[in-house]
Amino acid sequence: MERHFFSLDFDVYVPGRWYLAEPTTPAGQKVPDIWAFVSGCPVEPPGPLRIPFSRPGRSLDFDKTTVAGTPIISAQVAKVFRELAGNDVQLFPVEVQEQSDAYYLLNVARTVRCIDDAASAEIQLYTPEDEEPERVGEYRSVSGLRLDKSRVGDARVFRPWGWHPPIIVEGELKEALERTGIVGGRFDAV
Repeated sequence: MERHFFSLDFDVYVPGRWYLAEPTTPAGQKVPDIWAFVSGCPVEPPGPLRIPFSRPGRSLDFDKTTVAGTPIISAQVAKVFRELAGNDVQLFPVEVQEQSDAYYLLNVARTVRCIDDAASAEIQLYTPEDEEPERVGEYRSVSGLRLDKSRVGDARVFRPWGWHPPIIVEGELKEALERTGIVGGRFDAV
């Protein structure tokens, strides 16, 4: 059976949606490395976190914070990730401003080297001229992302090596998330 994969992103077209700022400590202090939660690697539990609004509005089941793009998900969405992809993710409880419902920070803790350069619409790689030697060979930009499915292995949710913005989910996981009635999440075939 052929596996299908989708990029999970936030839906900016939800009417009246909220916008979430970066996580802070309960006292309002900044988290030292906001990029740690989007690097595709396991992280140490961050302790209690609070998610303030960048702009209040309609609550969502899936959203990303405004700067780093840290995924914040509702309890029903967290349950699906825990049950179907528990080995690929970390879930940390967070307090979302003015919300009594449970929310979680979703850390996709797996990276897979599987971008299909030839099938993707356009890719740009970091070069020595970019003056970021630690990133040479990584993706600077990817448009029309396509995966080489033969390289995914048993991953159910992951971030592509060298291009961490997308969260990639397997088709079965996508369908389970859609059955929850997920508000705020959008799926694009990759």
